[in-house]
Amino acid sequence: MRILICPDKFAGTLSAAEVAEAVRDGWREVAPGDDLVLRPLSDGGPGFVEVLAAALPGRRVPVSTVDPLGRPAAGEILLTADGTTAYVESAQACGLHLLAPEERDPKRTTSYGLGALLATAAEAGARRAVVGLGGSAVNDAGAGLLAALNAVPVDAAGMALPYGGAALLAVAGLTGRPQLRGMGLVAATDVDNPLTGLTGASNVFGPQKGATREDVLLLDDALGRFAEVLERDLPGCPPGLAGLPGAGAAGGLGAALLALGGRCESGIELVTRLTGLDAAYDEADLVITGEGSFDHQSLRGKVVAGVAGAARDRGVPCVVLAGRVSAGRRASAAAGVTETHSLVDHFGGEPHGGVERAMSRPAEGLRALAARLAGQWSR
Repeated sequence: MRILICPDKFAGTLSAAEVAEAVRDGWREVAPGDDLVLRPLSDGGPGFVEVLAAALPGRRVPVSTVDPLGRPAAGEILLTADGTTAYVESAQACGLHLLAPEERDPKRTTSYGLGALLATAAEAGARRAVVGLGGSAVNDAGAGLLAALNAVPVDAAGMALPYGGAALLAVAGLTGRPQLRGMGLVAATDVDNPLTGLTGASNVFGPQKGATREDVLLLDDALGRFAEVLERDLPGCPPGLAGLPGAGAAGGLGAALLALGGRCESGIELVTRLTGLDAAYDEADLVITGEGSFDHQSLRGKVVAGVAGAARDRGVPCVVLAGRVSAGRRASAAAGVTETHSLVDHFGGEPHGGVERAMSRPAEGLRALAARLAGQWSR
C-alpha cells in the first residue's frame, strides 16, 4: 500500500514533522513493506516555514526579533533560491505558544516582531513576502508590525502609542510611511473573519488569548478606530477595511497586510501546491492526517478539512489521528473523514487519565495508534 501521512502540528506538544515521523514509525512496526509518503502540513500557523523549507529549494535566514511582550526572540525567514520570494511565519514572533498562560493578555501584546521579520525580507531584496497567519497571541491589528516598518501609530498629541490592542483606543494617526522597498504581501490564512463585529478578531479569537468579556468589547472598539485611521492615512488601503474577509486573521494582522496593499490566499491551498500534495493524493491508497484537537472548527477550512476533502474527492479513505476528538461523526463523514482515533481514548485506561498521558506522551501514543491502523488497513 501507499500511505500518505500529512498531519498538522499537535499544538503544544509536537510539530507537524514530528507527528508524521511518529505515525511512520508506528506503521513500519507492523507493515514495513508499505510505501509511506510524509507531507507534514501547515495552514499558515506555527510550522509554516519549517514545512515549506522541507519542500522548497532556498535558504533559511535567521532573524533577531521580539516576542509578543517585546522580549528578544529568535526567528527566521525562508528565501527562495532566486531570492524573489520570502516566506514568513507570524507565529515565530506573535505566537501564543511563546507566552506562559499567565502572560496572555491581548490588551498589551504586540505584533512588532513580525514587522522585524518583514523588514529583513525587504532588506534581503525579496519582491514578495508570503506571511503565514495563525496561532497568534496578539490583537493589535498589526499596529506593532507597522511601527517596526516606520509607520508609527500615535495619539492626538503625536506621541507613539505603547504596545497592545488596548492602546489603540487613543489612536489618532500614523507618522512615517511603511518601508517595504516595493515588496508585495500575501496573507496565507484560512480564516475569513472580518476585523470587527460579532465574528471579528476580538470576539471570536480574543478569549483564546486571555481576553475577558470586558476586554473583548474594549478591543473591538479599539480595532474599529484603528481601521478608520489606516483607511485615512495609508495610501492604497482598501475601503471598508474592518469588514473585509480575512482582516480578522491572527488578531487583525490580516487587516494590516490588506491595508499595505496585500491580498489573502488560502494557507492550506498554498502549502498543498508548494509541497506537491495533489500528486501524492492521486497515488495514495490511504491518507492519514491529524491535529491536536479535532473539533467542529477543524471542519471549517483548517488543515484536516482540506486533506479530508481532497481524499474524498478522489475516493480515498482518510483517517484522522488527534489528541482529542469532539467533532460529530456525521459532520466528519460529510467532510471526507473515514474514521477518527484519539490519544485521550488510547491512554484512557491508564492511571491518571487520558488527557495527561496524551499531553506528556504524544509520540508514543501516535506510534501505537499507527501500528494498530497498519494491522487493520495494510494488505
